[in-house]
Amino acid sequence: MSNAIPSIDQLKELSLPAPVSYVPQTWGWWVLLALLIGAALVIGARRYWHWRQNRYRREALVRLAELQNNGDPVAALRQLPELLKRVALSMPKPSPVGASLLAKWPSHSKHRSTASLPSPADSFPQGPAALSKDKWQVFLQQHSPQQLPVDFAQQLAQLAYASDATLAALPEQQRQQLFALSKTWVEQHHVAA
Repeated sequence: MSNAIPSIDQLKELSLPAPVSYVPQTWGWWVLLALLIGAALVIGARRYWHWRQNRYRREALVRLAELQNNGDPVAALRQLPELLKRVALSMPKPSPVGASLLAKWPSHSKHRSTASLPSPADSFPQGPAALSKDKWQVFLQQHSPQQLPVDFAQQLAQLAYASDATLAALPEQQRQQLFALSKTWVEQHHVAA
Protein backbone atom coordinates (compact mmCIF):
# COMPACT_ATOMS: atom_id res chain seq x y z
CA MET A 1 0.00 0.00 0.00
CA SER A 2 1.15 3.37 -0.74
CA ASN A 3 0.94 6.07 1.83
CA ALA A 4 0.81 8.85 -0.72
CA ILE A 5 -1.77 11.47 0.02
CA PRO A 6 -3.76 12.53 -3.01
CA SER A 7 -3.39 16.12 -4.07
CA ILE A 8 -6.32 18.45 -4.18
CA ASP A 9 -5.46 19.14 -7.79
CA GLN A 10 -6.50 15.62 -8.63
CA LEU A 11 -10.13 16.20 -7.55
CA LYS A 12 -12.63 16.78 -10.31
CA GLU A 13 -15.88 18.69 -10.00
CA LEU A 14 -18.95 16.49 -10.09
CA SER A 15 -21.36 17.18 -12.91
CA LEU A 16 -24.75 18.37 -11.64
CA PRO A 17 -27.98 17.02 -13.09
CA ALA A 18 -30.06 19.28 -15.35
CA PRO A 19 -32.22 21.74 -13.37
CA VAL A 20 -35.76 20.62 -12.72
CA SER A 21 -38.25 22.44 -14.94
CA TYR A 22 -41.18 24.19 -13.32
CA VAL A 23 -43.24 23.82 -16.49
CA PRO A 24 -45.93 21.14 -16.09
CA GLN A 25 -45.03 17.94 -17.90
CA THR A 26 -48.55 16.63 -18.55
CA TRP A 27 -51.58 18.17 -20.27
CA GLY A 28 -53.76 17.79 -17.14
CA TRP A 29 -51.83 20.51 -15.36
CA TRP A 30 -52.33 22.83 -18.34
CA VAL A 31 -56.06 22.17 -18.20
CA LEU A 32 -56.11 22.88 -14.47
CA LEU A 33 -54.16 26.11 -15.03
CA ALA A 34 -56.60 27.18 -17.76
CA LEU A 35 -59.57 26.44 -15.47
CA LEU A 36 -58.03 28.46 -12.64
CA ILE A 37 -57.34 31.40 -14.95
CA GLY A 38 -60.88 31.16 -16.35
CA ALA A 39 -62.37 31.05 -12.84
CA ALA A 40 -60.27 34.06 -11.80
CA LEU A 41 -61.47 35.99 -14.87
CA VAL A 42 -65.12 35.10 -14.21
CA ILE A 43 -64.87 36.07 -10.54
CA GLY A 44 -63.10 39.31 -11.44
CA ALA A 45 -65.69 40.16 -14.10
CA ARG A 46 -68.57 39.48 -11.71
CA ARG A 47 -67.01 41.61 -9.00
CA TYR A 48 -66.45 44.45 -11.47
CA TRP A 49 -70.05 44.13 -12.71
CA HIS A 50 -71.33 44.16 -9.12
CA TRP A 51 -69.14 47.17 -8.31
CA ARG A 52 -70.53 49.03 -11.33
CA GLN A 53 -74.12 48.04 -10.48
CA ASN A 54 -73.70 49.53 -6.99
CA ARG A 55 -72.34 52.86 -8.14
CA TYR A 56 -75.66 54.54 -7.31
CA ARG A 57 -75.36 53.24 -3.73
CA ARG A 58 -71.88 54.65 -3.27
CA GLU A 59 -72.92 58.03 -4.66
CA ALA A 60 -76.03 58.09 -2.47
CA LEU A 61 -74.01 57.25 0.64
CA VAL A 62 -71.59 60.08 -0.14
CA ARG A 63 -74.52 62.48 -0.61
CA LEU A 64 -76.13 61.23 2.60
CA ALA A 65 -72.91 61.89 4.52
CA GLU A 66 -72.79 65.41 3.04
CA LEU A 67 -76.37 66.01 4.13
CA GLN A 68 -75.69 64.71 7.60
CA ASN A 69 -72.70 67.03 7.99
CA ASN A 70 -74.59 69.98 6.52
CA GLY A 71 -74.76 73.01 8.79
CA ASP A 72 -78.40 73.61 7.88
CA PRO A 73 -80.40 70.69 9.30
CA VAL A 74 -83.69 71.86 7.76
CA ALA A 75 -82.24 71.86 4.22
CA ALA A 76 -80.63 68.47 4.85
CA LEU A 77 -83.88 66.96 6.10
CA ARG A 78 -85.72 68.47 3.14
CA GLN A 79 -83.42 66.64 0.69
CA LEU A 80 -83.57 63.25 2.42
CA PRO A 81 -86.84 62.02 0.78
CA GLU A 82 -85.59 63.14 -2.63
CA LEU A 83 -82.38 61.19 -2.12
CA LEU A 84 -84.27 58.00 -1.25
CA LYS A 85 -86.50 58.41 -4.33
CA ARG A 86 -83.41 58.86 -6.48
CA VAL A 87 -81.91 55.69 -5.06
CA ALA A 88 -85.16 53.84 -5.76
CA LEU A 89 -85.17 55.14 -9.33
CA SER A 90 -81.52 54.18 -9.82
CA MET A 91 -81.99 50.61 -8.70
CA PRO A 92 -81.31 48.11 -11.50
CA LYS A 93 -84.54 46.92 -13.03
CA PRO A 94 -85.16 43.19 -12.67
CA SER A 95 -86.17 41.21 -15.69
CA PRO A 96 -88.52 38.23 -15.48
CA VAL A 97 -86.61 34.96 -15.49
CA GLY A 98 -86.87 33.22 -18.83
CA ALA A 99 -88.62 36.08 -20.63
CA SER A 100 -86.08 36.06 -23.44
CA LEU A 101 -86.49 32.30 -23.82
CA LEU A 102 -90.27 32.54 -24.00
CA ALA A 103 -90.01 35.20 -26.68
CA LYS A 104 -88.07 32.73 -28.86
CA TRP A 105 -90.41 29.80 -28.14
CA PRO A 106 -92.51 28.86 -31.18
CA SER A 107 -96.03 30.24 -30.95
CA HIS A 108 -97.58 27.00 -32.22
CA SER A 109 -96.12 25.00 -29.35
CA LYS A 110 -98.70 23.35 -27.15
CA HIS A 111 -96.44 23.98 -24.11
CA ARG A 112 -96.54 27.75 -24.42
CA SER A 113 -98.43 29.45 -21.65
CA THR A 114 -101.06 31.98 -22.64
CA ALA A 115 -100.41 33.98 -19.50
CA SER A 116 -97.45 36.31 -19.58
CA LEU A 117 -94.81 36.16 -16.91
CA PRO A 118 -95.48 38.46 -14.00
CA SER A 119 -92.95 41.23 -13.79
CA PRO A 120 -91.76 42.52 -10.43
CA ALA A 121 -92.73 45.93 -11.74
CA ASP A 122 -96.37 44.76 -12.03
CA SER A 123 -96.96 45.51 -8.38
CA PHE A 124 -95.72 49.08 -9.03
CA PRO A 125 -96.60 49.71 -12.72
CA GLN A 126 -95.50 53.36 -12.75
CA GLY A 127 -92.21 52.59 -11.01
CA PRO A 128 -90.99 54.06 -7.74
CA ALA A 129 -91.32 57.66 -8.98
CA ALA A 130 -95.11 57.58 -8.80
CA LEU A 131 -95.33 55.84 -5.43
CA SER A 132 -96.73 57.71 -2.49
CA LYS A 133 -97.99 57.03 1.00
CA ASP A 134 -98.79 53.36 1.57
CA LYS A 135 -97.32 52.09 -1.71
CA TRP A 136 -94.05 53.93 -1.04
CA GLN A 137 -93.94 52.36 2.43
CA VAL A 138 -94.57 48.91 0.92
CA PHE A 139 -91.84 49.47 -1.67
CA LEU A 140 -89.33 50.55 0.97
CA GLN A 141 -90.21 47.60 3.19
CA GLN A 142 -90.08 45.05 0.35
CA HIS A 143 -86.53 46.10 -0.48
CA SER A 144 -85.32 46.40 3.10
CA PRO A 145 -83.67 43.47 4.88
CA GLN A 146 -84.87 44.74 8.25
CA GLN A 147 -88.18 46.04 9.53
CA LEU A 148 -88.76 49.75 8.94
CA PRO A 149 -91.02 51.86 11.14
CA VAL A 150 -94.65 51.65 10.03
CA ASP A 151 -94.78 55.40 9.45
CA PHE A 152 -91.41 55.77 7.69
CA ALA A 153 -92.93 56.89 4.38
CA GLN A 154 -95.17 59.31 6.27
CA GLN A 155 -92.13 60.77 8.04
CA LEU A 156 -90.40 61.19 4.66
CA ALA A 157 -93.48 62.96 3.27
CA GLN A 158 -93.47 65.25 6.29
CA LEU A 159 -89.81 66.09 5.60
CA ALA A 160 -90.67 66.99 2.01
CA TYR A 161 -93.79 69.07 2.63
CA ALA A 162 -93.77 70.35 6.22
CA SER A 163 -92.92 73.94 7.00
CA ASP A 164 -89.39 74.92 7.95
CA ALA A 165 -90.53 75.68 11.48
CA THR A 166 -91.91 72.14 11.86
CA LEU A 167 -88.66 70.62 10.63
CA ALA A 168 -86.58 72.88 12.87
CA ALA A 169 -88.67 71.73 15.84
CA LEU A 170 -87.85 68.04 15.24
CA PRO A 171 -85.81 66.61 18.11
CA GLU A 172 -82.17 65.84 17.31
CA GLN A 173 -82.72 62.16 18.18
CA GLN A 174 -85.49 61.86 15.57
CA ARG A 175 -83.29 63.56 12.95
CA GLN A 176 -80.45 61.16 13.64
CA GLN A 177 -82.84 58.21 13.54
CA LEU A 178 -84.14 59.31 10.11
CA PHE A 179 -80.60 59.62 8.77
CA ALA A 180 -79.62 56.26 10.28
CA LEU A 181 -82.67 54.49 8.80
CA SER A 182 -82.02 56.08 5.42
CA LYS A 183 -78.36 55.09 5.49
CA THR A 184 -79.23 51.53 6.46
CA TRP A 185 -81.80 51.29 3.67
CA VAL A 186 -79.40 52.67 1.04
CA GLU A 187 -76.59 50.34 2.17
CA GLN A 188 -78.63 47.17 2.55
CA HIS A 189 -81.67 47.30 0.25
CA HIS A 190 -81.83 44.29 -1.98
CA VAL A 191 -82.46 44.31 -5.68
CA ALA A 192 -83.92 41.35 -7.54
CA ALA A 193 -81.32 40.15 -10.03
